[in-house]
Amino acid sequence: MKALVYDGVETLSYRDVPDPRPAPGEHLIKVEAVGICGSDMHAYLGHDARRPAPLILGHEAAGTIEGGPKNGNRVTVNPLVTCGTCPACINERENLCPSREIISMQPREGAFAQFLAIPESNLVDVPDDLSLSKAALAEPLAVSWHAARLALAALHPQAERRALVIGGGAIGLAAALALRAMDVAEVTIVEPSAKRRTVLADAFGPDVVSEEKGQFPIVIDAVGYAATRAVASASAEPGGVIAHVGLGEDTGGLDVRRMTLQEITFIGTYTYTARDFRDTAQAIFDGRLGTLDWFETHCLSDGGQAFKDLQNGVVAAPKIILDPWG
Repeated sequence: MKALVYDGVETLSYRDVPDPRPAPGEHLIKVEAVGICGSDMHAYLGHDARRPAPLILGHEAAGTIEGGPKNGNRVTVNPLVTCGTCPACINERENLCPSREIISMQPREGAFAQFLAIPESNLVDVPDDLSLSKAALAEPLAVSWHAARLALAALHPQAERRALVIGGGAIGLAAALALRAMDVAEVTIVEPSAKRRTVLADAFGPDVVSEEKGQFPIVIDAVGYAATRAVASASAEPGGVIAHVGLGEDTGGLDVRRMTLQEITFIGTYTYTARDFRDTAQAIFDGRLGTLDWFETHCLSDGGQAFKDLQNGVVAAPKIILDPWG
């Protein structure tokens, strides 16, 4: 099969690699759409020790089952593979499973390829009337659904349901859409890029700004740099909640004194539970997350250029989807 392989810092090659061999309980998936995630970009830049070269990246995938009794079934892929038996898994916190694996991290190759092997339990059927490119958005949307759910669970019941989302990439936009789907009527997205704000306004509405100086009961940092954590610290109102989902850089930015004196809750959020993934997929199918037409599509063979464009900040769309068969 053809795959886009990470061979070293800022080096991707499109080449032939061996087809994956599904283990017992796994299906072979013909990948028909796969998104580029911020974590893929971190690996490409050499900033993720969990993804050493050579490795096939990509974990936001949808496609069709190849072979077997379910041949041709259209599915979206939950890339988080867990044991199913530890206390975290039993208590539906699979994202905290100590033996968790995710495709695009060793030892599991990713989905920037024509085929992928994945356990059947990681698949969610996709309705015939939904494009597989939109179905591939289930993974980044689930990340944000999980963050929004945890933030709302931590919010005082009498607090206003207003939220600020820092960052207008796919995770930030998805968080804003998830909050709206969870009946948070007032949601503001902060995005410094004028080009991206134009795209976001079409996808989300007028509540997209270049900076925000007010305070909110809920703040979601979908970027995760010291500068954005400083904004989150200042923007959470007393008794508010900060949900931190971005992984931009490891340290700096939090105003711990203010968070302590104002009893601001800080929640680190990572991926999603299996239920979050299924609930997100159903929200996509029901149309509760909008039209989901805020991505652009490129051929997998042109994936190297797509990464360069993202690195150079010339991409306005919140998400790039790669087509392995285009």
